[in-house]
Amino acid sequence: MFLVVESGSTKADWMLIDNDKHSAYSTKGFNPYFHSQEDILIELNEHLELDLIKDRVQEIFFYGAGCSSNVLNNEIQTVLETFFINAKVTVDHDLAACAFACYNDTPQIACILGTGSNSCHYDGKTISEAVPALSYILGDEGSGSYFGKALLSGFLYKKLPNAIHQELSQMGLTKDQIFESVYRKPNANVYIASFTQVLIRNKDLEYSQRIIKEGFQKFIDIHVKCFPDYKKCEVNFVGSVASLLQKELKEVCAENEITIGTIVRRPLERLVAYHKNLKGLSRTNFIKEDTSRLN
Repeated sequence: MFLVVESGSTKADWMLIDNDKHSAYSTKGFNPYFHSQEDILIELNEHLELDLIKDRVQEIFFYGAGCSSNVLNNEIQTVLETFFINAKVTVDHDLAACAFACYNDTPQIACILGTGSNSCHYDGKTISEAVPALSYILGDEGSGSYFGKALLSGFLYKKLPNAIHQELSQMGLTKDQIFESVYRKPNANVYIASFTQVLIRNKDLEYSQRIIKEGFQKFIDIHVKCFPDYKKCEVNFVGSVASLLQKELKEVCAENEITIGTIVRRPLERLVAYHKNLKGLSRTNFIKEDTSRLN
Protein backbone atom coordinates (compact mmCIF):
# COMPACT_ATOMS: atom_id res chain seq x y z
CA MET A 1 0.00 0.00 0.00
CA PHE A 2 1.51 3.33 -1.04
CA LEU A 3 0.50 6.94 -1.72
CA VAL A 4 1.44 9.20 -4.60
CA VAL A 5 0.89 12.91 -3.93
CA GLU A 6 1.11 15.80 -6.40
CA SER A 7 0.92 19.14 -4.59
CA GLY A 8 0.80 22.68 -5.85
CA SER A 9 0.53 25.70 -3.57
CA THR A 10 -3.27 25.67 -3.78
CA LYS A 11 -4.30 22.01 -3.93
CA ALA A 12 -2.79 18.56 -3.40
CA ASP A 13 -4.08 15.45 -5.18
CA TRP A 14 -3.52 12.09 -3.45
CA MET A 15 -3.86 8.57 -4.79
CA LEU A 16 -3.73 5.48 -2.58
CA ILE A 17 -2.61 2.33 -4.39
CA ASP A 18 -3.63 -0.84 -2.57
CA ASN A 19 -2.82 -3.70 -4.94
CA ASP A 20 -5.15 -2.99 -7.90
CA LYS A 21 -7.44 -0.67 -5.96
CA HIS A 22 -6.99 3.10 -6.35
CA SER A 23 -8.54 5.67 -3.99
CA ALA A 24 -8.32 9.41 -4.63
CA TYR A 25 -8.16 12.14 -1.99
CA SER A 26 -7.69 15.90 -1.98
CA THR A 27 -6.24 18.40 0.51
CA LYS A 28 -4.88 21.91 0.48
CA GLY A 29 -1.51 22.24 -1.21
CA PHE A 30 1.63 22.00 0.94
CA ASN A 31 4.43 24.39 -0.05
CA PRO A 32 7.27 24.57 2.50
CA TYR A 33 7.91 28.21 1.58
CA PHE A 34 4.41 29.20 2.73
CA HIS A 35 3.12 26.42 5.00
CA SER A 36 4.60 25.43 8.36
CA GLN A 37 4.79 21.86 9.60
CA GLU A 38 2.03 22.75 12.07
CA ASP A 39 -0.20 23.99 9.23
CA ILE A 40 0.32 20.75 7.31
CA LEU A 41 -0.34 18.53 10.32
CA ILE A 42 -3.57 20.41 11.08
CA GLU A 43 -4.73 19.91 7.51
CA LEU A 44 -3.92 16.19 7.58
CA ASN A 45 -5.74 15.67 10.87
CA GLU A 46 -8.88 17.27 9.44
CA HIS A 47 -9.22 14.53 6.81
CA LEU A 48 -10.89 11.44 8.25
CA GLU A 49 -10.15 9.36 5.14
CA LEU A 50 -6.40 9.91 5.63
CA ASP A 51 -6.63 9.24 9.35
CA LEU A 52 -8.23 5.86 8.63
CA ILE A 53 -5.30 4.68 6.51
CA LYS A 54 -2.34 6.43 8.14
CA ASP A 55 -1.14 3.34 10.04
CA ARG A 56 -1.30 1.07 6.98
CA VAL A 57 0.49 3.15 4.36
CA GLN A 58 3.96 1.71 3.71
CA GLU A 59 5.41 4.24 1.31
CA ILE A 60 4.69 7.81 0.14
CA PHE A 61 5.97 9.60 -2.96
CA PHE A 62 5.31 13.32 -2.48
CA TYR A 63 5.95 15.85 -5.26
CA GLY A 64 5.45 19.46 -4.25
CA ALA A 65 5.79 23.09 -5.23
CA GLY A 66 8.64 24.64 -3.28
CA CYS A 67 10.31 21.26 -2.60
CA SER A 68 13.54 22.44 -4.16
CA SER A 69 16.21 21.73 -1.54
CA ASN A 70 17.06 19.07 1.02
CA VAL A 71 16.19 21.43 3.87
CA LEU A 72 12.74 22.22 2.49
CA ASN A 73 12.09 18.62 1.49
CA ASN A 74 13.01 17.43 4.98
CA GLU A 75 10.34 19.71 6.44
CA ILE A 76 7.66 17.99 4.39
CA GLN A 77 9.17 14.54 4.97
CA THR A 78 9.26 14.99 8.74
CA VAL A 79 5.62 16.01 9.07
CA LEU A 80 4.43 13.22 6.75
CA GLU A 81 6.40 10.66 8.74
CA THR A 82 4.87 12.05 11.92
CA PHE A 83 1.37 11.47 10.57
CA PHE A 84 1.96 8.29 8.54
CA ILE A 85 3.94 6.54 11.26
CA ASN A 86 4.81 3.36 9.31
CA ALA A 87 5.59 4.92 5.92
CA LYS A 88 8.85 5.51 4.15
CA VAL A 89 8.52 9.01 2.67
CA THR A 90 10.23 10.36 -0.46
CA VAL A 91 9.83 14.06 -1.23
CA ASP A 92 10.72 15.60 -4.59
CA HIS A 93 10.13 18.76 -6.60
CA ASP A 94 6.91 19.31 -8.55
CA LEU A 95 9.10 19.67 -11.63
CA ALA A 96 9.99 16.00 -11.29
CA ALA A 97 6.28 15.16 -11.23
CA CYS A 98 5.76 17.26 -14.33
CA ALA A 99 8.66 15.59 -16.15
CA PHE A 100 7.62 12.05 -15.26
CA ALA A 101 3.95 12.64 -16.06
CA CYS A 102 4.60 14.13 -19.50
CA TYR A 103 7.50 11.98 -20.70
CA ASN A 104 6.86 10.14 -23.97
CA ASP A 105 10.19 8.38 -24.58
CA THR A 106 11.74 11.41 -26.28
CA PRO A 107 13.56 14.47 -24.84
CA GLN A 108 11.11 17.09 -23.68
CA ILE A 109 10.76 20.46 -22.02
CA ALA A 110 8.23 20.07 -19.22
CA CYS A 111 6.47 23.19 -17.96
CA ILE A 112 4.25 24.06 -15.01
CA LEU A 113 1.58 26.73 -15.44
CA GLY A 114 -0.63 26.68 -12.36
CA THR A 115 -0.60 28.91 -9.27
CA GLY A 116 3.09 29.35 -10.09
CA SER A 117 5.26 28.54 -13.09
CA ASN A 118 8.49 26.69 -13.81
CA SER A 119 10.19 24.51 -16.43
CA CYS A 120 12.79 21.80 -16.87
CA HIS A 121 14.39 19.61 -19.53
CA TYR A 122 14.06 15.83 -19.24
CA ASP A 123 15.68 13.26 -21.52
CA GLY A 124 14.47 10.16 -19.68
CA LYS A 125 17.48 10.10 -17.37
CA THR A 126 18.26 13.58 -16.11
CA ILE A 127 16.03 16.50 -15.15
CA SER A 128 17.76 19.86 -15.51
CA GLU A 129 16.76 23.48 -15.00
CA ALA A 130 18.27 26.32 -17.02
CA VAL A 131 16.83 29.23 -15.03
CA PRO A 132 15.33 29.25 -11.52
CA ALA A 133 11.70 29.81 -10.61
CA LEU A 134 11.46 33.09 -8.68
CA SER A 135 8.00 32.58 -7.12
CA TYR A 136 5.12 35.01 -7.16
CA ILE A 137 6.90 38.25 -6.21
CA LEU A 138 9.85 38.13 -8.61
CA GLY A 139 8.69 35.62 -11.22
CA ASP A 140 5.91 33.10 -11.96
CA GLU A 141 5.45 34.45 -15.46
CA GLY A 142 2.28 33.20 -17.16
CA SER A 143 0.90 31.68 -13.96
CA GLY A 144 -2.20 32.25 -11.87
CA SER A 145 -0.15 34.50 -9.60
CA TYR A 146 1.02 36.54 -12.60
CA PHE A 147 -2.47 37.05 -14.00
CA GLY A 148 -3.98 37.63 -10.56
CA LYS A 149 -1.51 40.44 -9.89
CA ALA A 150 -2.40 42.03 -13.22
CA LEU A 151 -6.11 42.02 -12.33
CA LEU A 152 -5.70 43.29 -8.78
CA SER A 153 -3.38 46.14 -9.76
CA GLY A 154 -5.60 46.98 -12.73
CA PHE A 155 -8.62 47.04 -10.42
CA LEU A 156 -6.98 49.41 -7.95
CA TYR A 157 -5.65 51.65 -10.75
CA LYS A 158 -9.12 51.60 -12.39
CA LYS A 159 -7.63 50.35 -15.66
CA LEU A 160 -9.77 47.25 -16.20
CA PRO A 161 -12.57 46.78 -18.75
CA ASN A 162 -15.95 47.52 -17.20
CA ALA A 163 -17.09 43.88 -17.22
CA ILE A 164 -14.08 42.70 -15.21
CA HIS A 165 -14.14 45.73 -12.89
CA GLN A 166 -17.81 45.15 -12.12
CA GLU A 167 -17.26 41.46 -11.36
CA LEU A 168 -14.43 42.26 -8.96
CA SER A 169 -16.47 45.05 -7.37
CA GLN A 170 -19.33 42.64 -6.72
CA MET A 171 -16.90 40.55 -4.67
CA GLY A 172 -16.69 43.47 -2.26
CA LEU A 173 -13.02 44.10 -2.91
CA THR A 174 -11.43 47.19 -1.38
CA LYS A 175 -7.85 48.43 -1.29
CA ASP A 176 -7.66 47.72 2.46
CA GLN A 177 -8.93 44.18 2.01
CA ILE A 178 -6.52 43.46 -0.85
CA PHE A 179 -3.56 44.88 1.09
CA GLU A 180 -4.49 42.86 4.16
CA SER A 181 -4.64 39.63 2.14
CA VAL A 182 -1.50 40.31 0.10
CA TYR A 183 0.82 41.88 2.67
CA ARG A 184 -0.31 40.60 6.06
CA LYS A 185 -2.11 37.27 5.73
CA PRO A 186 -0.47 33.93 4.87
CA ASN A 187 -0.75 32.27 1.44
CA ALA A 188 -0.74 35.52 -0.50
CA ASN A 189 0.24 33.67 -3.68
CA VAL A 190 -2.88 31.50 -3.52
CA TYR A 191 -5.09 34.53 -2.82
CA ILE A 192 -3.64 36.44 -5.76
CA ALA A 193 -3.87 33.47 -8.12
CA SER A 194 -7.54 32.91 -7.24
CA PHE A 195 -8.50 35.97 -9.29
CA THR A 196 -7.32 34.30 -12.49
CA GLN A 197 -10.74 32.66 -12.64
CA VAL A 198 -12.22 36.11 -13.33
CA LEU A 199 -9.82 36.60 -16.21
CA ILE A 200 -10.74 33.17 -17.58
CA ARG A 201 -14.46 33.94 -17.41
CA ASN A 202 -13.79 37.12 -19.39
CA LYS A 203 -11.04 35.74 -21.59
CA ASP A 204 -12.62 36.75 -24.90
CA LEU A 205 -12.28 40.47 -24.14
CA GLU A 206 -9.52 42.25 -26.07
CA TYR A 207 -7.88 43.28 -22.78
CA SER A 208 -7.89 39.70 -21.51
CA GLN A 209 -6.43 38.29 -24.71
CA ARG A 210 -3.61 40.82 -24.55
CA ILE A 211 -2.80 40.10 -20.91
CA ILE A 212 -2.97 36.33 -21.38
CA LYS A 213 -0.76 36.25 -24.46
CA GLU A 214 1.75 38.69 -22.98
CA GLY A 215 2.03 36.46 -19.90
CA PHE A 216 2.54 33.31 -21.95
CA GLN A 217 5.08 35.05 -24.17
CA LYS A 218 7.08 36.10 -21.11
CA PHE A 219 7.01 32.54 -19.84
CA ILE A 220 8.23 31.18 -23.17
CA ASP A 221 10.96 33.82 -23.50
CA ILE A 222 12.32 33.09 -20.02
CA HIS A 223 11.48 29.45 -19.29
CA VAL A 224 11.35 27.71 -22.67
CA LYS A 225 13.78 29.53 -24.93
CA CYS A 226 16.47 29.08 -22.27
CA PHE A 227 16.85 25.52 -23.60
CA PRO A 228 18.82 25.40 -26.89
CA ASP A 229 16.71 22.59 -28.37
CA TYR A 230 13.31 24.16 -27.63
CA LYS A 231 12.33 24.03 -31.31
CA LYS A 232 13.45 20.42 -31.72
CA CYS A 233 11.71 18.67 -28.84
CA GLU A 234 8.20 18.50 -27.48
CA VAL A 235 7.17 21.14 -24.97
CA ASN A 236 4.64 19.78 -22.49
CA PHE A 237 2.52 21.61 -19.93
CA VAL A 238 0.97 20.72 -16.58
CA GLY A 239 -1.39 22.86 -14.54
CA SER A 240 -4.79 24.52 -14.38
CA VAL A 241 -3.76 27.71 -16.18
CA ALA A 242 -2.23 25.79 -19.09
CA SER A 243 -5.36 23.63 -19.34
CA LEU A 244 -8.01 26.32 -18.98
CA LEU A 245 -6.22 28.74 -21.33
CA GLN A 246 -4.85 26.15 -23.73
CA LYS A 247 -6.30 27.84 -26.83
CA GLU A 248 -4.26 30.96 -26.13
CA LEU A 249 -1.25 28.92 -25.05
CA LYS A 250 -1.29 26.95 -28.29
CA GLU A 251 -1.51 30.15 -30.33
CA VAL A 252 1.50 31.71 -28.59
CA CYS A 253 3.51 28.49 -28.91
CA ALA A 254 2.71 28.29 -32.63
CA GLU A 255 3.91 31.88 -33.10
CA ASN A 256 7.21 30.84 -31.49
CA GLU A 257 7.58 27.65 -33.56
CA ILE A 258 7.12 25.49 -30.47
CA THR A 259 5.63 22.01 -30.74
CA ILE A 260 3.28 21.16 -27.89
CA GLY A 261 3.18 17.48 -26.99
CA THR A 262 0.52 17.38 -24.28
CA ILE A 263 -1.33 19.61 -21.83
CA VAL A 264 -2.31 17.94 -18.55
CA ARG A 265 -4.34 19.73 -15.92
CA ARG A 266 -3.59 17.24 -13.13
CA PRO A 267 -0.70 14.79 -13.56
CA LEU A 268 -1.57 12.45 -10.69
CA GLU A 269 -2.84 9.49 -12.71
CA ARG A 270 0.22 9.60 -14.95
CA LEU A 271 2.45 9.72 -11.86
CA VAL A 272 0.70 6.69 -10.43
CA ALA A 273 1.35 4.80 -13.67
CA TYR A 274 5.00 5.88 -13.51
CA HIS A 275 5.42 4.51 -9.99
CA LYS A 276 3.55 1.30 -10.71
CA ASN A 277 5.86 0.68 -13.67
CA LEU A 278 9.13 1.77 -12.10
CA LYS A 279 8.62 1.10 -8.38
CA GLY A 280 11.83 -0.17 -6.88
CA LEU A 281 14.18 1.27 -9.51
CA SER A 282 16.70 3.98 -8.68
CA ARG A 283 15.42 7.54 -8.82
CA THR A 284 16.28 9.92 -11.64
CA ASN A 285 19.13 12.32 -10.96
CA PHE A 286 17.77 15.83 -10.41
CA ILE A 287 20.06 18.75 -11.30
CA LYS A 288 18.97 22.02 -9.70
CA GLU A 289 20.51 24.41 -12.22
CA ASP A 290 22.57 24.33 -15.37
CA THR A 291 25.17 26.92 -14.33
CA SER A 292 27.10 26.58 -17.59
CA ARG A 293 24.44 28.68 -19.29
CA LEU A 294 25.06 31.56 -16.89
CA ASN A 295 28.79 31.91 -17.68
